[in-house]
Amino acid sequence: MGHMASDPNQPLAQKLFDLTAELVAIPSVSHQEQQLSQHIEAKLRQLPWLSVDRVGDNLVARTTQGKTERLILGGHLDTVPVFAEEGVGLRVDGDWLWGTGSADMKGGLAVLLMLAGQFAEPAVDVTYVFYAREEVELHHNGLREIFELRPDLLLGDAAILGEPTGGVIEAGCQGTLRMKVKVLGRRAHTARAWMGRNAVHDMAPLLEALSNFVPAQPVVEGCQYHEALQAVSVSGGIAGNVVPDEAIIEIGYRYAPNKAAQQAEAFLTDFVIETFNSQESVVPLAHEDSSVAGGEAFEQEARPVVELELVDNAPACAPGLDHNLFAKLLEACGGHYRAKLGWTDVSFFGERGIPAVNFGPGDPELSHTPQERVSKQSLEQCYLALSQVL
Repeated sequence: MGHMASDPNQPLAQKLFDLTAELVAIPSVSHQEQQLSQHIEAKLRQLPWLSVDRVGDNLVARTTQGKTERLILGGHLDTVPVFAEEGVGLRVDGDWLWGTGSADMKGGLAVLLMLAGQFAEPAVDVTYVFYAREEVELHHNGLREIFELRPDLLLGDAAILGEPTGGVIEAGCQGTLRMKVKVLGRRAHTARAWMGRNAVHDMAPLLEALSNFVPAQPVVEGCQYHEALQAVSVSGGIAGNVVPDEAIIEIGYRYAPNKAAQQAEAFLTDFVIETFNSQESVVPLAHEDSSVAGGEAFEQEARPVVELELVDNAPACAPGLDHNLFAKLLEACGGHYRAKLGWTDVSFFGERGIPAVNFGPGDPELSHTPQERVSKQSLEQCYLALSQVL
């Protein structure tokens, strides 16, 4: 069954380590996964016990033994943009492999590939999914592409995603919502600032409300989540001598699985509107003596005019750990688990009634940073735990 191992006598940890390095060495920034997809496809097609389908740059490989249950094991091919000036910054330091995507999530991909090569007759039927464009907006996501074109390929009873979790089960996930708030003012010359309305200044109450926001920490099915509400970008301004008539705040909201996507959107919409509605009346624009001011007197609204635009809203997913296919994984992890505070594609499966968890090698706190790395120990630990499930 070891079609993927060049040396059958090589220690398991080293095989996984070398395979991870092989994958990290192939750049696969979002929307540029074709080379990595082709590389993995070639490996999967060496395994006669797998039926392999390619959908765009996504790959689905399945056992077809007619078992009563089917487990989905999945991982995304893409990475965030590289931090190194050249290549992916791949380097080996003892038992550690450094490089963009090493933890998020090519270590997890290596584990899945090794499992696919070793288990010709698993205890349950298995679907291995390697998909593109997870690190970008939801509508680009490769799982959605597969579901649209070949939904039959994603049928299953439970799913495990090899996201970096440090070898601990991270159950469910939080939703992630982004909304743009456009504040509208009135343009004027800064020498006659009272003739305009400064949209950047009108942002202040919302920025203050975001800074003072106390996030909820609900417990859902034994997992404690921690919400977050942040201004993630601010833009505005025209020129050094112009009162800006438009400014935009983009807000990021991470919400727990006790809220549906629509509830989260309604919460944030109400938060923004109530923040502006609670402002006290503003001094009118006009100078006391418009003839001295040298300009026409304008009436000013007590509150700024704002427009809201929903940018993205990927729903949360409840833990769902009571499914029997997770029993052996829980046992292998000593019964330990925690909430997933980020968003992952367990949400995709949860929306379709398939319980899903995150479990993979690498420290999630190092993902998307120049310090990203994965260890031999973490790779081997995750492989052995998933082996018990299969």
